[in-house]
Amino acid sequence: MTAGKRWSVCDRYGNDIYLTHERWRHIVEATNHPEMSAYEEHLKATIRSGKRKQDPLNPQKYRYVEGFDDLAEDNTHIVAIVLFRYGEGQGGEPIPSDYVVTAYQKEIG
Repeated sequence: MTAGKRWSVCDRYGNDIYLTHERWRHIVEATNHPEMSAYEEHLKATIRSGKRKQDPLNPQKYRYVEGFDDLAEDNTHIVAIVLFRYGEGQGGEPIPSDYVVTAYQKEIG
């Protein structure tokens, strides 16, 4: 899933995490989270410095959360879901392929 990268940022743990054009279109679709269209830089900041928690049922899935004071409606945080996977390097060696699956805004009290 490395084709069509929109951007890539490093999280605070040293992981290079990317977002594809396809995933961005999915996030901002009218039926998903269109309010995110004006908050792409906030999403990058969430990946760079947000708190991270591993999913208890899927150890390859992480939830990044960061608070902001200028989000849509009464939302207070951006949540990004990231999958940690591996691709294959030119020599057949495993290489990290960690990417944003979705992102949304949420009110967290």
